[in-house]
Amino acid sequence: MNFDELPRDGRATIGWRWGEFAPWYDALTARAVDARWLADWSALSELVGETSARLYVAHTCDTTDEVAEAAYHAFLAEVIEPAQAADHRLTRLLLDSGLEPDDFAVPLRRMRTDVALFREVNLPLFTAESKLGSNYDRLSGAQTVEWDGAEVTLNQLAPVFEETDRERREAAWRLAAERQLHDREAVAANWREALELRQQQAANADYDDYRSFRWQQFHRYDYTPDDCRAFHAAIREMVLPAAARVRDRRRARMGLDTLRPWDLAVDPQGRPPLRPFDDVTQLIDGAARIFATLDPALGAHFATLRDAGLLDLENRKGKAPGGYCIDFDAVRQPFIFMNAVGVHGDVETLLHESGHCFHTFEAAQLPLNDQRAVGMEFAEVASMAMELLAAPLLGETFYTPAEAARARLEHLERIVLFWPYMVVVDEFQHRVYEHPTEAVDPDWCDAVWEALAREFSVGVDWSGLEAYRRNGWQQKLHIHNLPFYYVEYGFAQLGAVQVWVNSLDDRVGALARYRQALALGGTRPLPALYEAAGACFGGDVATLSEAVSRVEKEIEALETVK
Repeated sequence: MNFDELPRDGRATIGWRWGEFAPWYDALTARAVDARWLADWSALSELVGETSARLYVAHTCDTTDEVAEAAYHAFLAEVIEPAQAADHRLTRLLLDSGLEPDDFAVPLRRMRTDVALFREVNLPLFTAESKLGSNYDRLSGAQTVEWDGAEVTLNQLAPVFEETDRERREAAWRLAAERQLHDREAVAANWREALELRQQQAANADYDDYRSFRWQQFHRYDYTPDDCRAFHAAIREMVLPAAARVRDRRRARMGLDTLRPWDLAVDPQGRPPLRPFDDVTQLIDGAARIFATLDPALGAHFATLRDAGLLDLENRKGKAPGGYCIDFDAVRQPFIFMNAVGVHGDVETLLHESGHCFHTFEAAQLPLNDQRAVGMEFAEVASMAMELLAAPLLGETFYTPAEAARARLEHLERIVLFWPYMVVVDEFQHRVYEHPTEAVDPDWCDAVWEALAREFSVGVDWSGLEAYRRNGWQQKLHIHNLPFYYVEYGFAQLGAVQVWVNSLDDRVGALARYRQALALGGTRPLPALYEAAGACFGGDVATLSEAVSRVEKEIEALETVK
């Protein structure tokens, strides 16, 4: 078959079944392995991945669209499963051939791991797990309440938590928490099925536990579960005291004896909430100005997102929760999905997801799909660093200088508060998969989550609200849909802070190193990618201590801006 005739856009293959893809895989199986063979396989993999991504986007943009959901699920079962089996056979051919292209050592290491893990019996289990993830999204997306005479999503309540009227904040918080609690049994049933599937996947691959299996699936070569626990301990030692100081400043400024959960988003000085935009057009225009000022190449990348229709930003009923950047591999373009409701967090989310997009654009020059696959520990540096690098320009786009200083201060405080929360999410998952028999019981999960939250969520009074706090694990999407994917954020936040610290002395140089690191894609080991960006990988006490110190120093400086 002539691979020059293979479609180069996933939109062309929506509706294809395995019968249309199979001949291309068969043709590769029959050919000798050489550089052209590898390029053709890469193009085919890109096409399958992009088709799946476009179907996923259609489903998450409207979880009530049964046709879109059915199309996505059909593609998972009818195309992705046999494609994974075919990719496994082609991977073995490549590894047996001895071909070692330039800048391909890291992808080859990942491939060897994937071959060792592969069991065809697991393919339908992966599909079933993806369907459970869709069901979790549907449950979350359907959560609405009546507020001020209208039906609103829980995301649309976010601006209320920034209002100065404490009674309204409490009422909205309780309403949302009750609505989430209403789905407790449905989420628990979904959870039990997913947990059982994951245990079976690990057993099928000859692993005694899911964590060990998942570690290999994620290609975690540079750290172990014990390293995660050491990171947790460093956070307990170095970050918890700083987090307590953040909470105590808020409590004192609000004149409260204790902080309640509905007191955490409102301005502690009683100033009106930051409202950076009225509609998503203003959000997009403001971000475009920031990136064009920050770096012409980044400005051009964002213009492509806007002009090519690669943004779906506004919140609406039936839309899946959260935000993400997903790649359309064949056309080498990213897509941003989020749920904007007019608050400052939406600006930060767009800056964050744009960082992922810049990673895609910068690495697009790498010829092979596997060279562009990046571990999340560094992919999240791209996004989290962009939040910090762009923050000094908020006063030139969305805010007055005083408002921008306030937004930046709040962002830095949230970084301090994030690390302890990361420990809660990550340690919860370690305990779940160390005790899978107990973890099928949601009451057991409640108890584990609550114990961790009591230790690491400092400075908040949950008395009388324990049932809602215990239920927190049910609201964390990563726990349900992306098991063990969270500690990456902790490592990456530390890397991002290091990139930002470099920019305080030399913004142009820091941005240059940032872009150079992104352009490496996944062709270097994790520590080397961090080094290229001007950071070091790890969660040791010394690195964390320096990062927290610089963040607190900047917070002190921003507090003086009037």
